[in-house]
Amino acid sequence: MAAKLPSSGALPEGQHAGCDTSGLILVHRILRWLYRELPLLIREVDAGDVERAAIVGRYAHLDFYALHMHHETEDIALWDRLTSRDPGCALHVDQMRAQHAEVAAQLARIEPQLAPWVATADPGLRDTFAGDIETLRDTLKAHLQQEEDDIMPVAGVVMSQQEWDWMEKHTRETLAAHRKELGKDVMALQVGLLIASVPEDEREEWMRENIPAPIRLLYLVLMKRKYDQAMRELYPDRPVPEMV
Repeated sequence: MAAKLPSSGALPEGQHAGCDTSGLILVHRILRWLYRELPLLIREVDAGDVERAAIVGRYAHLDFYALHMHHETEDIALWDRLTSRDPGCALHVDQMRAQHAEVAAQLARIEPQLAPWVATADPGLRDTFAGDIETLRDTLKAHLQQEEDDIMPVAGVVMSQQEWDWMEKHTRETLAAHRKELGKDVMALQVGLLIASVPEDEREEWMRENIPAPIRLLYLVLMKRKYDQAMRELYPDRPVPEMV
């Protein structure tokens, strides 16, 4: 997922400092939910049930991909800009870089466990796999909170809205480019999870303000059905756990 680094020093011509970073809170809610739920789903797979392991494993692969993509997008868009425009943020940026490296190291230990477990549904492999994901979950919990406390306020002051919005655009384009690998329902999953990350009593207004009318219509007509089907596949015998 290589991408050309955007400029990091002065703001591009015609752009102004100050942006709404609140969308990152929704992304963090999704990541917290995914990594809270994933080890539970894995531990529920009975020994030898390779059919169920394949279902859970497919979503595990998507969860790993999403985390890689999110951190790589931040690495491209945030750190150099923040340190060049607010040198006082350098210590926190260094902590973010180190935490991203730790998450990458944990993923490098976790991801090779996926295929052997899916192929066998072996309970010993299952429990080691789930345990390592729980360690990653705890690492993420601390990292995401610090990012919200120390990075978002600075980004909101020194970055332009166009620069901030680039991260969402890059995410959409990356997912679209990898639909063959990730599954044709990946865009429906992205939109559905974003909607689920908004408190229920705020969703209708949030959708009107943040999702263009043609995409809202497409979601209601087609994507929501795909998202609901995916959630039923993951939770066939109980309601989908709330994200917020």
